[in-house]
Amino acid sequence: MTLPDRSALSRREYGRALVAAGGAAALSACLDAIGEPEGDRAVPTGTDDPSSLPERQHAWNESLSTDADGNVRPAKHHVFAALSLDIDDVDEDARATTEDTLETLERAYERSADGLLFTLGYTPSYFDRFDGELPDSVDLPEPEPLAPGEEPAFDGFDAVLHLASDRPEVVLEAEAGLFGERETLDGTAFEADLSGVFDRLPERRRTGFVGEGLPADRADVSGVPESIPADAPFFMGFRSGFAESQAGEDRVTIDAGPFAGGTTQQLSSIGLQLEQWFGQENHRQRVAKLFSPEHDEEAVGEVGEALGATNGLTDERVAATGDHARERGVVGHAQKAARAREDGEPLLLRRDVNTVDGDRPGVHFLSLQREIGDFVRVREAMTGADLEVSTANSGIRHYLFVRRRGNYLVPPRSLRALPPAAPDAAG
Repeated sequence: MTLPDRSALSRREYGRALVAAGGAAALSACLDAIGEPEGDRAVPTGTDDPSSLPERQHAWNESLSTDADGNVRPAKHHVFAALSLDIDDVDEDARATTEDTLETLERAYERSADGLLFTLGYTPSYFDRFDGELPDSVDLPEPEPLAPGEEPAFDGFDAVLHLASDRPEVVLEAEAGLFGERETLDGTAFEADLSGVFDRLPERRRTGFVGEGLPADRADVSGVPESIPADAPFFMGFRSGFAESQAGEDRVTIDAGPFAGGTTQQLSSIGLQLEQWFGQENHRQRVAKLFSPEHDEEAVGEVGEALGATNGLTDERVAATGDHARERGVVGHAQKAARAREDGEPLLLRRDVNTVDGDRPGVHFLSLQREIGDFVRVREAMTGADLEVSTANSGIRHYLFVRRRGNYLVPPRSLRALPPAAPDAAG
């Protein structure tokens, strides 16, 4: 891939563009842009004892900072590396190689946004190779269309490695080191790499970014209008990930069976019609369609900053969804989805990111949940097929197009290296 023109971009824009480009040349350019020798960078180092790290791969929240309202701040730069198994049989040598490689990352980088956060998740296709079956405590069906008119492609490869950091050079060099393209990471030597276990699928590599101002920086990409608020962290123009509207890590964790401590992950790649969203709707209409028609513009703010730690979906507003559809002719995206709450509690922990993969705006919608069925219920509630309202006024459905979807099991850390389908039976 051609590297971006540094002279035309700010340092922040340049780092994001290099992550999207990927590869050794992008890493070299990124390190050059930092202007510091590799060994002198202030990247916090990891642990000498990786076994001391949390058993939950997905337990990131305590390693991330929070904003003034208590909302978790996601890491800024993300890579989703698609992997296909490159061995005939999964044996203990392959598992040891995989684990040794992942532990190198943990020794090299602190488990934080200033260092590196990562998870390794596996598709249903990966587990199909084993004689045993996944236990009943794991709900991991093949992905499928979930709304009228959806025709997404599905992730049929074996695994996805999600790398996240506030530092663009960290996700790039971690990705390079994992596949034998870098011998050391800040002085930590790779004793093994994944190149003899997995093949990377560059055509399925995905990248993303989150952060105030980053979406507005991409107005040079076709389909990204200049009218995106300058400090919006997401392409749709509003904050997301409100603390009181997110499931906790306990709620999304599998709590029984051999994969207890793991979670399921759903990853959808979604195209966005931003020119219509910002060109056809005013701020009041965008607030109504994203949140609810009862949300007051001033109580939301320009980018949702006035909402604090909640999206403002009270039980009363959620219960009124059907009435709003019939009487007001419009319902909110978050309002519809909130109907799937259980005992008032959200089911999903969202960690979605903006993307301009393929030089077009979109979102990689990543959600963690105890079982994929939880995601399906929320997705059906968000679709709102039961509501008496046009698609154009049914939240943001009119502006979203699902292009790809995958379901994954993110095992507990002790089983992250090529797990069998039935760990108990495997001994």
